Amino acid sequence: MNPAFVVRLAPTLPRKRDSGCCGSDVKQYVYGGWAWAWWCITDTQRLSLEVMTILCRCENIETSEGVPLYVTGVAQVKIMTEKELLAVACEQFLGKNVQDVKNVILQTLEGHLRSILGTLTVEQIYQDRDQFAKLVREVAAPDVGRMGIEILSFTIKDVYDKVDYLSSLGKTQTAAVRRDADIGVAEAERDAGIREAECKKEMMDVKFLADTKIADSKRAFELQKAAFSEEVNMKTAEAQLAYELQSARDAREQQKIRQEEIEIEVVQRKKQIDVEEKEIIRMEKELIATVKRPAEAEAYRMQQIAEGEKVKQVLLAQAEAEKIRKLGEAEAFVIEATGKAEAERMKLKAEALKQYGEAAQLALVLDALPE
Repeated sequence: MNPAFVVRLAPTLPRKRDSGCCGSDVKQYVYGGWAWAWWCITDTQRLSLEVMTILCRCENIETSEGVPLYVTGVAQVKIMTEKELLAVACEQFLGKNVQDVKNVILQTLEGHLRSILGTLTVEQIYQDRDQFAKLVREVAAPDVGRMGIEILSFTIKDVYDKVDYLSSLGKTQTAAVRRDADIGVAEAERDAGIREAECKKEMMDVKFLADTKIADSKRAFELQKAAFSEEVNMKTAEAQLAYELQSARDAREQQKIRQEEIEIEVVQRKKQIDVEEKEIIRMEKELIATVKRPAEAEAYRMQQIAEGEKVKQVLLAQAEAEKIRKLGEAEAFVIEATGKAEAERMKLKAEALKQYGEAAQLALVLDALPE
């Protein structure tokens, strides 16, 4: 069985005391479950338990001030499932379809809505719709409850009029709001100007104090910096002096170490020289024994040979020279004798020419010309 329905089971022929028919007039309501039904004996009727949406419209309803309004509300209702209330709802709505049930509830809600609209002003209805809807629910709930109906919710969907009351009210409210806004803006600007001036004054005071503190801090910083610089310079000078002293000490130590190294090198060199001298003496003696003595003997032999050869050459040269001298003297004697004879001949010839005269000289010249 669908749990969204309630079923009433009732006998088709109720039992009477004087009749011979057997049966029972007890009605049974079943919802969300199952039950036995006898064919042709049990009367079965169904009623929907689903939530029903009802649209309530009230048109041209005058409020307490006489302003006609058009109000639309939406209600969500359903049949209650308590045993007594369910029986009441079944008695009233069994045999009717859902639309018929909605029409009954609609008429009830619209009646209460009209009566409530007549007791309220437009402002109360328009500005506080939730309170208006709550009032409608509270007023209509007992009446529909007696029909076994529960109002789950009721809300106002729309409120309007055709005499421009709401728009005028909105314009008035808008104008008032704008006026209040302009006043608020002016007051805010005034307060803002005053506050701005105060803030500027406070800012200047704070700035002056800050500048003063900055100057004091800067002066203190410079003084502290100068003190630190002086201390740093002193420490630097001390460190430099200590470094120079240490460097001098290190230099002296290095000089001492170098001197000792030089002395060690000198000693090593002396030892090395002594060793080398002894080695030289040994090698010299070895050379004398192995080279010099044989060389001296060979040199003496060669010297003797050379001196003999020299004497020989000298003697040969002297003999040759003597020979040449003798030959030269002989040639000189011959040349001298020849020259003397030629000179004598020329002398004689000259004397002869002197005797012949010029004719004879001419004849001699002519004889000598071909040569």
